[in-house]
Amino acid sequence: MRRLPVYLLLDTSGSMNGEPIQAVNVGLQSLLSSLRSDPHALDTVYISIITFDKEVKEFLPLTELADIQLEEATCPKSGPTHLGGALEMVIDKLKNEVKLSTKDQKGDWMPLLFIMTDGKPSDSQKFKEMANQIQNENFGSIIACGAGPKAKEEYLKMITNNITLLDHMDSASFEAYFKWVSDIVNQGSKSAGVSDEIDLPPAPKELNIVI
Repeated sequence: MRRLPVYLLLDTSGSMNGEPIQAVNVGLQSLLSSLRSDPHALDTVYISIITFDKEVKEFLPLTELADIQLEEATCPKSGPTHLGGALEMVIDKLKNEVKLSTKDQKGDWMPLLFIMTDGKPSDSQKFKEMANQIQNENFGSIIACGAGPKAKEEYLKMITNNITLLDHMDSASFEAYFKWVSDIVNQGSKSAGVSDEIDLPPAPKELNIVI
């Protein structure tokens, strides 16, 4: 069975401490529950989670949906936001984990990348380098979310044209965001083999689409 790899890059810097990271953990569980209720997703979806604060970590290696067991993500009390380092890691993972098609064998479907941050990258030079590079990588879609009033959409625009903004960082907002992510992934799993393009489903009222 051909896989649909899904990569999530999640900001766990100090500003996410408290209610925001708790809401993210609840949202991740609802994302898994929603995807597991869809037989197409169960057949094809593999998920990897990379977290970034002062360190960049592979929080969840690329794992089949049915086998995922998540620990709770945590945040330091303060510190920088190394989004550039997270982009560098996901580019490396893409090259090592995603199977390309050959003339003899079909590879994986084009992976999806979701990025969520509540600020701006602290490693600005690396971020600029990786933002340029990631647009040339073989992703089916890259979708970025700026959470809260301090999120800087101008940085996200350097990565992708698919940008959403969360005005609030409460549990209802993050739950709506992760439900929308599950809708996109489900749509991707159903369209696999039909089209590489994914039409984004309507966003919930908690999310603002940047045009």
